[in-house]
Amino acid sequence: MSARQEEMTETALDAAIERACVILRLPTVRQRHGEIAGIAQRQQASYKGFLTELLSLECDDREARRRARLVREAAFPRQKRLEDFDFKANPDVPSALIATLARCQWVAAGQPLCLIGDSGTGKSHLLIGLGTAAAEHGYKVRYVTAAALVNELAEAADDRVLGKVIARYGRIDLLCLDELGYIELDRRGAELLFQVFTEREEKNSIAIASNAAFSEWAQAFTDPRLCAAIVDRLTYDAHIITTGTGSYRLKSTAARRAATPPAGKNGKESKEKGTPS
Repeated sequence: MSARQEEMTETALDAAIERACVILRLPTVRQRHGEIAGIAQRQQASYKGFLTELLSLECDDREARRRARLVREAAFPRQKRLEDFDFKANPDVPSALIATLARCQWVAAGQPLCLIGDSGTGKSHLLIGLGTAAAEHGYKVRYVTAAALVNELAEAADDRVLGKVIARYGRIDLLCLDELGYIELDRRGAELLFQVFTEREEKNSIAIASNAAFSEWAQAFTDPRLCAAIVDRLTYDAHIITTGTGSYRLKSTAARRAATPPAGKNGKESKEKGTPS
């Protein structure tokens, strides 16, 4: 211990550590150095052992904060996690494949993912859940609906910044594109979307959710050649999952209503007697 440290009181030492942690941006060290120092003293740990433990906690917390930031920056409209997906209620969804996809090797390889099925079959849940898993693995993810993306690209084209916007979407590790095929796109909208797909082709992953089979996409993309080119970009070396036709939301609502007993004779009698219902 240096002469300077010997002269400093415990309060002064804490203040010096506090100031250094603020300058070096070490919030975990700042919050927990006293606690870890006490544990190290009781366990008679070495100085290096104490320092290793403290810095390891800082690294772990920093990684956790980074993952949380990546999830926030993905701009998911709501929180959906894969562990909350009810595979028993959605038997068409292959749970083993979803578990494999959750490890995110497909994102590292830049492969596409297509989720195709009717409304209420879990496409958006899976899209957001897999996107969340990718963000928590350290990948840059962005969620957007097809309509919102086309509108953003059209505005960028009008403002003469289309190249910058397409380049920004090209740098994202995983683009989660929801509600593709829900609305009809004119030729300009389809061409703008195609530019994003081309920018990302075989470099970065794109995951889409659509309520229409590929054979029905001509209704949304009115130019047949452009439609074929978009399908080709999205299906090459892709993971394609069909989520079925039976609406999980509709079945859940029906099940809840069936489990709730209707107002019976007792309910009528209570109203007749003036009892609050």
